[in-house]
Amino acid sequence: MRISTDCPEGRRWVLVTGGGLRLGREFCLAFARAGWNVACHYRQSRKAAEATCAEVRALGVQALAFQADLSDRGAAPALLARVHAACGALPRALVNNASLFEPDSAADFGADLARVDRQLHTNTLTPLLLASDWAQRWQAHDQAQPPAPGSARPVAIHVLDQKVFNLNPDYFSYTLSKLALERAVALQAQALAPLVRVVGLAPGLMYPSGPQSEDNYQRAARVNLLRAPLAAQHVAETGVFFAENPAITGITLCVDNGQHLVPLARDVMFMVD
Repeated sequence: MRISTDCPEGRRWVLVTGGGLRLGREFCLAFARAGWNVACHYRQSRKAAEATCAEVRALGVQALAFQADLSDRGAAPALLARVHAACGALPRALVNNASLFEPDSAADFGADLARVDRQLHTNTLTPLLLASDWAQRWQAHDQAQPPAPGSARPVAIHVLDQKVFNLNPDYFSYTLSKLALERAVALQAQALAPLVRVVGLAPGLMYPSGPQSEDNYQRAARVNLLRAPLAAQHVAETGVFFAENPAITGITLCVDNGQHLVPLARDVMFMVD
């Protein structure tokens, strides 16, 4: 049976990794509000992913949940194959949102190489592998059915962190993994053009993370140019903008209330206590 790139209703599909919780959930909802069907990936948060899919369906589009451990070296292509088959369509947008955020420093960098490997694989290699395999699938499709002139090319969105433009040494391996992915955005956009587009999206602090208390988060969330907490919905809506604007590729956009322009010697959670 031939698998098309369009769902029966003619709506587009987006695959969001880490889609059940936090920013991933917001991406799923933002795309659904814009009329996209949603493939929601999760690793352990099955109930949250199913709840997100229920919210998406309530908006009048389709949603399916897919489990995969993206720290597994064979997980990325297998996930995409399952999504392609189950949705009956190849996603026109790929949001590489899933990531690991584990503490270490340059001083203890070599003490737990398994931790380093997990973060580099999940945060850097998996997004690149997913985008590469996805682009190959689009190449096969385009050879059989060339795209209409002027149509928006599919887009891979690599979710980064404002830290890549506002360096401090905390969370060393995590930062390294995001720096590598940010540098790869333009490279991969060049390599995969004109088949697909590749962009980066660098959000600021949106949720309590690591050891943060709620009080610490509320103070840290205002350490940006606008002196206001960042709404995750606004970050997610930028992903939809990337997907629907056919002229954007190879760039990274900070969506962070200007946090990247407020340099700090350490991670913001350690600077407000």
